[in-house]
Amino acid sequence: MSIINTQNLTKLFLIGGLSFATQISFAQTNDTIPETQLGEVMVTAQKETENLQKVPFSVSAIDDRKVEEMNLWQTKDLRGYIPNLYSSNPGDNRNVISIRGITTTSYEPAVATYVDGVNQFGLDTYFFLLNDVERIEVLRGPQGTLYGRNAMGGVMNVITKPKSDDLSGFIRTDIGNYGFSRIAAGLKTMVLPQKLYAGFSVLSDKLDGYYTNLYNDSNFDKQKNTLFAGNVNHLFAKNWEAILNFKSNAGRNNGPFSLAPDPDSAIENPFEVNQNATTEMVDNSQNISLVFKNTGPKFNFSSQTAYQNNYRYYKTPIDGDFSPIDGVSIVNDYGNDWNTFSVWTQEFRLASAEKGQKLNWQVGFFGFTSDAPTRQGVYFGDDAALVGSPISNFTTLNTNIASGYGYAFFGQATYSLTDKLKLTGGLRSDYEKKELTVGQELDFGQGDPMVTQPDTTGNVSYNAISPKVALAYQLAKTNEIYGSYSRGFRPGGLTQIGSDPSNPPLFTYDPEFSNNFEIGSKNYFFNRRVRANVTVFYTTISDVQIPGIILPDAIIVTKNAGDLTSAGIEWEINTIPTNDLSIDWSFGYTHATFDNLMLPGESGEVDYSGNRQIFTPKMTSMVAAQWTPQFFNSTTLDWMLRGEWLYFGEQFFNLENTISQDGYQIANTKFGVVSDTMELTVWAKNIFDTTYIDYAYNFGPSHVGNPATFGLTAMYKF
Repeated sequence: MSIINTQNLTKLFLIGGLSFATQISFAQTNDTIPETQLGEVMVTAQKETENLQKVPFSVSAIDDRKVEEMNLWQTKDLRGYIPNLYSSNPGDNRNVISIRGITTTSYEPAVATYVDGVNQFGLDTYFFLLNDVERIEVLRGPQGTLYGRNAMGGVMNVITKPKSDDLSGFIRTDIGNYGFSRIAAGLKTMVLPQKLYAGFSVLSDKLDGYYTNLYNDSNFDKQKNTLFAGNVNHLFAKNWEAILNFKSNAGRNNGPFSLAPDPDSAIENPFEVNQNATTEMVDNSQNISLVFKNTGPKFNFSSQTAYQNNYRYYKTPIDGDFSPIDGVSIVNDYGNDWNTFSVWTQEFRLASAEKGQKLNWQVGFFGFTSDAPTRQGVYFGDDAALVGSPISNFTTLNTNIASGYGYAFFGQATYSLTDKLKLTGGLRSDYEKKELTVGQELDFGQGDPMVTQPDTTGNVSYNAISPKVALAYQLAKTNEIYGSYSRGFRPGGLTQIGSDPSNPPLFTYDPEFSNNFEIGSKNYFFNRRVRANVTVFYTTISDVQIPGIILPDAIIVTKNAGDLTSAGIEWEINTIPTNDLSIDWSFGYTHATFDNLMLPGESGEVDYSGNRQIFTPKMTSMVAAQWTPQFFNSTTLDWMLRGEWLYFGEQFFNLENTISQDGYQIANTKFGVVSDTMELTVWAKNIFDTTYIDYAYNFGPSHVGNPATFGLTAMYKF
């Protein structure tokens, strides 16, 4: 069981060098704290505002200032800055997120993403762009008790800026090579004194593209997104507040799957594809939530009702064989009644009002309903024989109508056993039911389609229990140790087996569960000039859900195929040696291997026990140093020189462990003039133009990471 020994740790420190991820908030919460001391970081990781150093599990927090300094423009950019976190996608902005070897491999995420308290229910509905951000929190390890489904690897919390009593706003422009431009603006104000507040933000994000399509010598992955967000706060009675949040993103992507046919081609000829079927992907998402809050003398009450919707389709058929042949293309533009995903969620929560008492508690209810009608056609063209089809010029139509509902009851409490010893315990009970109707037809372009698989409906339901217990002990005023156990789960469901009409059309798969044990220490040293948080974890995952793609039908099949053990260590160290200099270091090591894994082979199942988990770098490491001396003799302006070095260890992209990426390094830099109200800087990312596989499918098609980019940022805040 023990995989971390003294020799291994010595190697980790040597390899880590000066690496790290920034979790620090430089906003001082107490006027008596000198500039050469680190201020407190407040988070809502346990759905209540508290000091980061008092949370009895591993949490990283990045405040608004760090979001700006690090040029974090989308959630994918967080990888490397957060220990043991990896995120990537094939070009369509649906991120695979991995924390500690627990990874998103299907439409049910393994890491839950929340934006302003709303669970971004699946890969179809979440917002990946970052704008007007107050804070980002990353909770590592299962968080099933308070967050429920899909929090088996952890949680990413994105919190946008709150209401403002004063008129405030910002405008920011980022421009760079490859036609990159990012224009953002926001405004907040009080409409009626101490009664009504309003705010909005808008973001236009464009890119001409990194890839060239050799088939017609054109830019392949031109993209643009327009994100609008608004909020209204109304204090309508004593201690009562209503908050309406609205977000809408209109995405257009001319190269959603910028993939070379195999990893070797991707590395040898980076940023080149050769595809005959090109299209524009339309990706529209909306998210609206209504929150009611009551602050009372003995307890606090909150209610959140949210609706999410996504409509995603290709205007013309998209290449399915990633080559210049007219073999396979994917069709899904069948009108707005199809290929939509919508979900309603409701949460009620009751919590103790007074903090610092011997007992603090919270209880709640969560419920949801979801609908996802999809229709997808796979067209076999003139060259169908080259992809194994005996006939050509026909379309197989797959129809899936999925729906579901669920509810949960949860509670958590923290009790002070002594002045220094606190016990936290929690429990959640979830119930879900899913229904799936599938059918298949053949369309030869004339007459009505021929039914090859009649509509078949299946149902599945299950329960999940998610306990949590943690014990924290305060060694000294600025030093605390803790140990915790937590459980998370990813829902089970129904899946197609394939397109063969002789096989049963539906197959059930079980929920996936993770059990996590960790011990950690959170500390300030050297008169609060250094913050050092260290965690060791051991996680088991049972009934791991393994999705596979049936080709050339492009049907995703999910099965329970094994059990996994993940263990490792992570730390975050933040320092301010002088008033003008900050140095942060974060490091993560994950050893995630399958205890048993059976996968289909040419002559039956093959045992791949001992193989490594996918999308899990063995190591993540980042160092950042930032120097901010005065701009000549100015009392308001500072120079800013920042350098970052990120390292990602070896990782695999298929469970057979035959598609991999060796360890690689990324260097970033930024230089300019900054103040509390403005920024004028130049920046460069991946300055040494490192080429690496960023994402790959298990059957070979591969996407490389972004090349060297550079540009200019101008921002003004008031």
